[in-house]
Amino acid sequence: MIPWIELDRTAIPGDGGELRLKQRGQEFSIMLGANELMNSRLSGSEEALATLAVERIAGIRQPRLLIGGLGMGFTLRAALAVLGPDAEVTVAELVPAVIAWARGPMAGIYKGSLDDRRVTVHEGDVGAVIGGSIARFDAILLDVDNGPDGLTRTENDGLYSLSGLAASRAALRPGGVLAVWSSAPDDAFTRRLKQAGFDAEARTVRAHKRSGARHTIWLATRKGA
Repeated sequence: MIPWIELDRTAIPGDGGELRLKQRGQEFSIMLGANELMNSRLSGSEEALATLAVERIAGIRQPRLLIGGLGMGFTLRAALAVLGPDAEVTVAELVPAVIAWARGPMAGIYKGSLDDRRVTVHEGDVGAVIGGSIARFDAILLDVDNGPDGLTRTENDGLYSLSGLAASRAALRPGGVLAVWSSAPDDAFTRRLKQAGFDAEARTVRAHKRSGARHTIWLATRKGA
């Protein structure tokens, strides 16, 4: 068995603890304490976050997407694969080291996606991007925690509150989609999305294509003008 090697560690801004990047052969893992946040072998649900959201906005000319959380780039790559050449994708990543890892030891996983002319990388809080935007995006994709609570940093709780969801709704164009990744279902969050003015449904997807753990993706379409 090839042992894990720790390549780097970095603090999450705020009181979010510490991320560790580990490698074993060609496999990478990003850990928060004892929790594995992501693994390079498991990309199915992160890819589904993109493909399911983009399906909802098919036919829109020059679509604008905001992805919250760079992770290992699986959501970004999947989005680019199904979007046309006129799309604009902003990726907001709070932790500078994650961007450095993407351009450094994990560059092979990203396959040049960060250099795609459709992509802009914003180093900062996705909540701030959302809060500073009015009718700017056709889709907002959030994968910044293990679900609708602030696992990585308590400040992220605001993204999933009624006020945070109202900000996401305001940042979307009419008919726009908010997609949220979670490691587990949460009926209360589905109800909260509906309270905030979305038509919402929770979809179950697999961590690794058609196998592996079951994850949840909320697809919430903005109602009204």
